[in-house]
Amino acid sequence: MSSAQDPFYIVKEEIQDSIDKLLSTFHQWERMPLDSGNQLHLTKELLASCESIEWQVDELDKTIAVAARDPSFYGVTQVELDKRKRWTSNARTQVGNVKKSVITVKESNGPSTSSVNGMRRELMRLPNSNQSDKSNQYNAQDNDDFISTESDRQQLLIRRQDEELDELSANVERIGGVGLTIHEELLAQEKIVDELGTEMDSTSNRLEFVQNKVGMVMKKAGAKGQIMMILFLLVLFIVLFVLVFLT
Repeated sequence: MSSAQDPFYIVKEEIQDSIDKLLSTFHQWERMPLDSGNQLHLTKELLASCESIEWQVDELDKTIAVAARDPSFYGVTQVELDKRKRWTSNARTQVGNVKKSVITVKESNGPSTSSVNGMRRELMRLPNSNQSDKSNQYNAQDNDDFISTESDRQQLLIRRQDEELDELSANVERIGGVGLTIHEELLAQEKIVDELGTEMDSTSNRLEFVQNKVGMVMKKAGAKGQIMMILFLLVLFIVLFVLVFLT
């Protein structure tokens, strides 16, 4: 939950405004002459303002105590709770110092210079909770901006990585398709080679059978039969040549 939406910070700003007005009135009260009507009027106003602010701070402390019982449910961290407790403690101290100073002067019927100066030094030593809060808000804003920038950069890197992975996946699919095509071609070539090998084996067997038959015939015919067979084949070749090329 952001500071603008957190009820604590809304109430805190209202209380801080009241404290700023209280301190402004207190400084004005210090400069007034003793026992004047305006001084008495501001004394009552200061005491009433102190009572009101103390009540508001007490109520704010109660909400912090409730949130501290289950921080995760209310979406706050322990660091944030400690910061809120420090702010309420500082606010109560500021209001308490003003109230103590006013009551001391009222009871003594005259402001003691040393007392008032001491109270002023005490107030000045206290951290300005409004400025501290603004500084914390600026730091928180800077942190939010840094986190937002880093988040955007990480998302951009993730998108680029996704695009690169998609492109790599497409390339792998293309390579896989080419590989399947090559595999199919190799299977087809292997089948053709196997068929050619089978035909060569069959032709070799037939040629061997014919050679064996011719050898047997030539052996039975003798030398005269071999000459007659050669002459017959020569005549057959001449006839075929004449039929093919001369007619």
